This record gives sequence, structure tokens and C-alpha cells, in this order.
Amino acid sequence: MEWFRDALALHRDVINQLNVYPVPDGDTGTNMALTLETVVTEVSAAGEGMNEVCHAISHGSLMGARGNSGVILSQILRGLAETVATAGHVDPPVLAGALKQASAAADEAVSTPVEGTILTVVRDVATAAADAVDQGVDGLIQMVEGCQQAGRASLDRTPELLPQLARANVVDAGGAGFLLFLDALATAMDGRPLPDPPPVDPTAGVGAAVAGADDPHGVDDDADGTRYEVMFFLEAEDDRIGQFRSAWEDLGDSIVVVGGDGLWNCHIHSNDIGGSIEAGIGVGRPFDIRVTDLFEQVEHVESLMESATAAEIGGTVTTVEGDPVRTAVVAVSVGAGVRRIFESLGVRAVIAGGQTMNPSTEHFVQAVEQLDASEIVLLPNNKNIVPVAERVDECTDATVRVVPSRGIAEGLAALMAYDPSASADENLSAMAEAAADVVTGEITQAVRDTESELGPIAAGQWLGLGRSGLRVVSQSTAQAATGLLAELIDDSHELVTVISGADATAADVEEVAAWLAEHHPDIEMEVHEGGQPLYPFYFGVE
Repeated sequence: MEWFRDALALHRDVINQLNVYPVPDGDTGTNMALTLETVVTEVSAAGEGMNEVCHAISHGSLMGARGNSGVILSQILRGLAETVATAGHVDPPVLAGALKQASAAADEAVSTPVEGTILTVVRDVATAAADAVDQGVDGLIQMVEGCQQAGRASLDRTPELLPQLARANVVDAGGAGFLLFLDALATAMDGRPLPDPPPVDPTAGVGAAVAGADDPHGVDDDADGTRYEVMFFLEAEDDRIGQFRSAWEDLGDSIVVVGGDGLWNCHIHSNDIGGSIEAGIGVGRPFDIRVTDLFEQVEHVESLMESATAAEIGGTVTTVEGDPVRTAVVAVSVGAGVRRIFESLGVRAVIAGGQTMNPSTEHFVQAVEQLDASEIVLLPNNKNIVPVAERVDECTDATVRVVPSRGIAEGLAALMAYDPSASADENLSAMAEAAADVVTGEITQAVRDTESELGPIAAGQWLGLGRSGLRVVSQSTAQAATGLLAELIDDSHELVTVISGADATAADVEEVAAWLAEHHPDIEMEVHEGGQPLYPFYFGVE
């Protein structure tokens, strides 16, 4: 698994470039690579026996699956691991059977399988493996090499089967990621080097597909006509999953449900968030609920991985010593400057994270248990993290309340109303009201060509986002910032708080200040260096 993880990390950018649709959740290479990170972590903690390793692969892939592609990959790995565990060894017949089981498991997981995707590539590889056994293949490495050849041929045919790929001049991203498993298997067997990634073709993939193309439902990390990606784990009896799938088929598409033995990893694209979650409640207990707005989300996980430190990415908890308080605050943030601001305002624990790098309930519980306070207020500072934070109270003896802050600016506004001597419930009321009263906005950069309610957007343009969604599209950071402020500010406002990110230049800040002085001379501007990646500016207007 380590070789496969390394291969995915090496080829991540190239696989991401193959994505047909221009939305940030379509990072197939990144989602596959992150899924394998969890698998490798679990395998490293397992025993050396075949059963222990296979169980770790199966469980780690289920719990660590990221995005649609990660969920499908987890099902493939589970099929492989379960077959090998039953056999207790690996030889050509066992590997052929494992690939067949992996293909069947992947097909079963997808509500509407589509040809020309990873499902096709895995099936063709499994067929080649079975044929090799029938023909009396000499050894395992010869069989793997035959599977590699068949897999490459299958991947090359995917544009013939799926028009979206042909229009975008790419092969299937998920299929390309799966073939790296065969490359890693060959490396593990005879020590040959992993293949180098090919150069990225700027004319292919992102932005090349025509607008309005149909989505290959359930088989890739691509946006469709539905707005939200909903993912959660589901504890439910196996015989009730058919009922659950049927309910979801009426609510959306890109449906993937994988797992077994009472635990399932579930993924759907839908316009009905509540209905999607209620369908899970109808058959069992959903947990670790994650919701992503596919239209408004512009954060890019690779940029976060490159811009933030490894400690920030990992959900690390940083605590601050201080005098005893009745109610302590735990906040989520990324960026050293933002963390320092939170700590200066009385936050006792900061969990590194944000959009696409959501901390788990376990991270919140860890932070709560490290604090010497019987009452806690959580500031998730991201709409996708709020549902996770709301599970914490039932997991700890402390009294935990959640201020549903959807961004850093809301979190800062909430802290203006924080009273460490008041109860958690009293703080919840005051802080939530303060967060709701601030007008917020943020600037980020488009990572895909796409269409929007404001017209076409080209990758690299700067976007101004408010609570209602996209407000401004501009060619420069400063133009986007001033354009967004023009949308947010009215005559009732007195203060603009600016939190500058790692990519904001001094000239950008000066241009914002000059614009504000010219157009709203009575409004005060307060600037803080946040150091956050991806977002040159966070704004809070009061």
C-alpha cells in the first residue's frame, strides 16, 4: 500500500488535470491519495499477519475515503483485501479472483454505473487476469504485466465510451489512478521504479469540456446539475441498505454506498440536504456528516496542502495556558496569523483545518478534553464543520455548545461577545447573535473554467464571495476585493475588518485602503495579518 500511496502522490496533479468538470471537489488524484494515506496509517498499526493487514486495508479504506473517487477506490481495495484474506496467500488464481471481486464490489457501490470510467478499467483488468490464469500464466509478475497492458488499453478507450472525456481530450481520471495500483504492485514484487508522471497538458481536462455536458453519475468527482455533495458514515443493518439506496435515488445522483457489517460510507449529489440525511436516519444512524456546496466551493485541496504546514493540515490541536475560566472556547482555523488573533481574543484551543480539510469529531473531543473547563463553546468557522462539531456534546462529559460560525470573520465577531465567566448557554446566545450581525466576504481564486450566474469564469480569475454566493469576478485580487466591498457595504456600517492572507501583497492592502478612504471615508478599516492560504482576504463589515 505504501507504493500505491507514493504513486498516487507522485501523479496527483496529472490525475487532477484529467477531471472533466471545473469544480474544486473534482480532485480525483488528491482524493485517492488522501484515501491511501489513511489506509497506510492503519496498515502500519496492524499486525504482520495476512488477516490483520487485509482487515486494516479494508477498514482504513472505508473510513478514510475522500470524495466520490475515494469511495469507489475504497470498495475496490475492500474487494481485493477480503478475497486475499480468505485465501491466505496471493498467486495468479487468487489475484484474478480478487480483481473480479473488486470489480463487482465497485459496480455494486454505484447507483448508475457508466462505461468509460474506472469501473470499465477495473472490469477489463479483471477479465485479463482471468484469461491469463486460463492460459496458464507462468508467474505472478507476468500476470501483473499482462494486467498493466490490458489496463492501459482500456484506459485509452475510455474517451470512445464517454463523450465528456472525448470533448475534454482526456482519459478517465479514476481509471488512471487505479492503474497506479498495478504499477505499485509490480514495484513491490521486483523493485522496478514507479512510473514518472507525464507532463500536464494545458489544453486537456479542466475547462475543455463543453458546458452542459451530462455527468457520468456516480463514477467521478465531477459536478452535475445538483448543488450539494453530501457524505456521511451510516450505522445500519445490512438488509436495510436497499431501502436506503431507493430513497436516495429519488433525491439525487452520483450515489455511492459502500461498506457492510453494519457500517456504510455514503455519498450523493443532491439539492435536498435534509432529505438525504433523513433517509439515513430512517434506516440507522448517520454520523460524520459532511456537506459541500459544489457551486460556491472554491477552495483547492492541493493548494492547501502546499501552502499550509503539515501540522495545520492534520487537524492538530494547539492549546493555550491561562487562568481557569467557567467557559472555554475551541476554534477551527488555518493560518498562523489567524490562530494568533483567536488566541489573543481568549480562545483556549485551536484546531487546524477548514474547507476540504475538515477536522473530525475526534479532533474536537481531543481539544475539549485537553482543557480544564466544564463548559465549552465551539467555533467551527466553516459550514461543513458545523455538523461535526454538533456531535461533540454527546461524546464528552463537558457541556459543549456550538456557535454555527460559517467563516473566520463570523468567528472573530462571535469572540467580541465572549464572556469567560458566563455559562456556555449564555455565551452561545450572545456569540451566535454577534456572528449573525456581521456581514462577511472573502476573496479566492478560481481553479477551474466554469459558468456562473455572473457569466463565464476562467481559471485564475479572482472571485468575491458573500454569504449568498458569488458576487464578483475580477482579473486581480485588489479589484475583486474592492468590488466585493462595494457589494457588502452600506451607509449603516462603521467598521471593516480585513484579514490578509498569505497571498495578499502590501500593494493589494493599500489599494483596498485607498478605495475605502475614497468611497466610504467615514468607515474605519482594521487590518490583521492572518497568513491563511487560498484566501488573500477575509472581510467582516459591521
